[in-house]
Amino acid sequence: MSRGSLDRLLGIMARLRDPDGGCPWDREQTFATIAPHTIEEAYEVVEAIDTGDVAALKEELGDLLFQVVFYAQIAGERGLFDFDDIGAGISDKMVRRHPHVFGEARIADAEAQTAAWEDHKQRERHVKAAAAATPPSALDGVSTTLPALSRAAKLQKRAARVGFDWPAPTDVLPKLIEEIDEIAREIVGGNEKKLEEEVGDLLFSCVNLARKLKIDPEAALRRGNRKFDARFRKIEQALAASGRTPADATLAEMDALWDMLKREE
Repeated sequence: MSRGSLDRLLGIMARLRDPDGGCPWDREQTFATIAPHTIEEAYEVVEAIDTGDVAALKEELGDLLFQVVFYAQIAGERGLFDFDDIGAGISDKMVRRHPHVFGEARIADAEAQTAAWEDHKQRERHVKAAAAATPPSALDGVSTTLPALSRAAKLQKRAARVGFDWPAPTDVLPKLIEEIDEIAREIVGGNEKKLEEEVGDLLFSCVNLARKLKIDPEAALRRGNRKFDARFRKIEQALAASGRTPADATLAEMDALWDMLKREE
């Protein structure tokens, strides 16, 4: 983006927030009220990438950039910071975390850079913890607002960096079986709170397996969701061809159609 197009966007945002003739909806927004929109826009960027829609990706990245400009405008009105402060802050951070590019350090490959990046982040977290007079933890900085699968993976990666990890992916499999057995016992026992806890443990273990296999659990589940969506729609279409809906079919019939679709794939 040229400075001219960025300045235009910043000007549009300022005009939308202008108390004299601006947009009533935009003027009412706060950090908290636009946060859900930011999350939604980020997911739409990911969806455009997943589907390979370059035109949509360009549009969604614009929407996401507008969110940043929105935050900057609100912060500027409050005298907190502005867009230039955001740009300066991330620029300083990138230079600081890439001493092999902007300094004299040497990095052998991408894997070594990932380790160095995490080391830089860990040192920064320790500095923040010291300033806040709180005991540092390997888990510091893992946002509590991340999607649950993503947060589980990040927590596990952090713990793994200090040696708390399974040696191999196959070592996770007995844990999965253990968690399934515990769920079976709680189903019989009827303790709903404990059952929810055990299902959570199973999901956490599934994320662990995905991590050990170097699979992004969020991406894997998105793919699984798309697969289910496509197959179920085909079941609906197959039933519609005979004038029926899923409500008119038996589970056995729909299972048979599901298995047929799997074989065709």
